[in-house]
Amino acid sequence: MTVASPSLYAADTPGISPEPFYLASGNEISLFEAAYNARLPVILKGPTGCGKTRFVEYMAHRLGRPLITVACHEDLFASDLIGRYLLMNDQTVWMDGPLTRAVRLGAICYLDEIVEARKDTTVVIHPLTDSRRMLHIEKKGESILAHPDFSMVVSYNPGYQSVLKDMKQSTRQRFVALEFQYPVPEKEADIVSQESGLGHDLSLKLVQFAGKIRNIREHGLTEGASTRLLIYAGRLIQNGVSVMEACRAAICLPLSDDVRLQETLMELMEDMFGVCSMPNRQCGGVI
Repeated sequence: MTVASPSLYAADTPGISPEPFYLASGNEISLFEAAYNARLPVILKGPTGCGKTRFVEYMAHRLGRPLITVACHEDLFASDLIGRYLLMNDQTVWMDGPLTRAVRLGAICYLDEIVEARKDTTVVIHPLTDSRRMLHIEKKGESILAHPDFSMVVSYNPGYQSVLKDMKQSTRQRFVALEFQYPVPEKEADIVSQESGLGHDLSLKLVQFAGKIRNIREHGLTEGASTRLLIYAGRLIQNGVSVMEACRAAICLPLSDDVRLQETLMELMEDMFGVCSMPNRQCGGVI
């Protein structure tokens, strides 16, 4: 067998997608731009479904850079990021992994939920997140200097931290951190309305319902209702599902399997939507 020379296939080159909708809640846009211009890696901290991934997509479009996203998990090996040799047409061909492609292209590489990845895997990003900005491919004996436009972005949810799933200080202290929370109610309602097509008034009621749920986290919920779930509920309502059924299917049931918690969530839902003064078409037929 012969070893083919490395190549970057056109099909592997990510494009720049249409501008995603993103509504800023603070100075995160200017901070990210400053970090990008200074070639500093960025870590996004915040609860599930609060807009971290959408923010990265928006910033990639704003900066005019391709975005390569990797969903991290416990079976993610360094070779999954860097690349590996594959047998193709009786030849051993090297195929770049997503991180290597991003380094060569000058893309933004986004590692989503980085604490889910193996500790020995995340170590490979260390030389890319300091002054070296270099990726070493041990299997090829090659070191690649990152493209000038390359940027490393990672995210994680502090609410899921534990002894086993926490970020090492040697990794954490290589990043500029941006903290995300759920938007204030009016802005969150604007987001739900924009993303689901639901009217603003009913979107606001969904947000208020989520606020009640987020206030009972100490009673057993590991995390409150995310903005993403509110958008799902809004889309169900827009497709003819009643408000109560939409909230149950898209918000209450995904949050917990505990029977008592489900009863509590249903009571909150009935308090919020059981008596509705809005027109039937906005309330999904719930009066």
